[in-house]
Amino acid sequence: MPAIAGPSSSPQKHVVGSRLEIIGGLRSAEVNTSRKRKLRSDSAAEVLPVNLMSTPMKWKSPRRCAVSTPKTSDEEIKEDSNGDLASPVISAVKNLSVCVDVKSEWNPRDDEQMKAVKEALHVSKAPSTVVCREDEQRRVFEFVKGCMKQKKAGSLYICGCPGTGKSLSMEKVRQQAEEWAKQAGLPCPETVSVNCTSLTKTTDIFSKILGKSESGRKANASSSPLQQLQSLYSQKQQQSSSKMMLIIADEMDYLITRDRGVLHELFMLTTLPFSRCILIGVANAIDLADRFLPKLKSLNCKPVVVTFRAYSKEQILRILQERLVALPFVAFQSNALEICARKVSAASGDMRKALCVCRSALEILEIEARGSIDQEPQSPVPECQVVKMNHMLAALSKTFKSPVVDTIQSLPQHQQIIVCSAAKAFRGSKKDRTIAELNKLYVEICKSSMITPAGITEFTNMCTVLNDQGILKLSQARDDKLRRVSLRVDEADITFALKEIRFFRNCLL
Repeated sequence: MPAIAGPSSSPQKHVVGSRLEIIGGLRSAEVNTSRKRKLRSDSAAEVLPVNLMSTPMKWKSPRRCAVSTPKTSDEEIKEDSNGDLASPVISAVKNLSVCVDVKSEWNPRDDEQMKAVKEALHVSKAPSTVVCREDEQRRVFEFVKGCMKQKKAGSLYICGCPGTGKSLSMEKVRQQAEEWAKQAGLPCPETVSVNCTSLTKTTDIFSKILGKSESGRKANASSSPLQQLQSLYSQKQQQSSSKMMLIIADEMDYLITRDRGVLHELFMLTTLPFSRCILIGVANAIDLADRFLPKLKSLNCKPVVVTFRAYSKEQILRILQERLVALPFVAFQSNALEICARKVSAASGDMRKALCVCRSALEILEIEARGSIDQEPQSPVPECQVVKMNHMLAALSKTFKSPVVDTIQSLPQHQQIIVCSAAKAFRGSKKDRTIAELNKLYVEICKSSMITPAGITEFTNMCTVLNDQGILKLSQARDDKLRRVSLRVDEADITFALKEIRFFRNCLL
């Protein structure tokens, strides 16, 4: 008579509901006799063969098993069987979990689910943590913390392309500074967050700073806000009003006037003897620092500069996944998100553009799902109806395709080389060049690729054609070689239009 496995022969795991309770007998596959197991519930017992390979057995529906055993994971099954469970069973469980996630939970026809995904991908939705900007946040926070510790004023300038997380990171730094001040037993700084695009006049920023200052509220109203601030920070303050003031000026490039007086006066507030200002300026213009830093250095108020680089493909993909991981269903195929990240990073690295593309792809899927309802109202939801590659490619084409892109792609090769030359020539602070200077760069690109360049007369004529098409702008001059050339289109459109051709992709590096 075969021995019955006792309680100590294998660890026991109990399964809730109508699923069978399997003890360590699965380990001993050589036992060919069947044994009876009792269900945990009050239902009738069933006979389960021990040797799964020699005796056929009736399995319950995988759907019923999955529903009745919500607490049983793949890891527990592996632990019960000590890794000896047949691989088809494991694969069936894994496939079942995927099927349930896609079929049973995500439905593009469900308005509530569609609304939840769109909200998660909206630009205004601030995530709880800002990923892929940890290093930049740390540098800014350490700067603010150092100023607060020493009770010393300072200035910092943040630059970077649009959609690189500058404003969002500054909001997180403000929260970190307030939390750190409470933990360190220091008074929380007074915070002034100003979007300079909302100012009626550039000098209104001084009014906002003065209105936030406790001492400034009692100042003489006969003088200008700037004069009141200068007077306030030129004399010793009372101990009760010694709080530091954190000033975050977003879109700072809107403060630039002809003489740049407002910008200079704002930074000079941090150099006054009793100033308590921690100024953080944020702007999209990368070359803004090069334009006004020499003057600020001569005024002894040169700020620390932190640059936010454009997001890479991996960073865009990670941010998209972070936004979608909290949802209880899967709405996007992984390869669809990857193609979105790759295309956006190649064009501009703008995270807001990536979110816009994903929302557009979701709307395309929604229209497709609604159309199937109109045609066959009683039809079930197609299997795995998620955002796929075709939806994402259509959204990318809709977002990035423009008349400018179509025009550039239809140009002859030499005119495309001129456009690439212009894109490279105008990347720096210089926004226009003479035709002779642009021709020199054009000739270099042609010779590097063994292409015969056009003569100066033909080159000038091609520039005139590009001017007529709205891609270049030509000024008037007596000598054609001295005519100034500037770019009318965005460099991102040029990159997107020509990046599929290796020659132009290398030219634009």
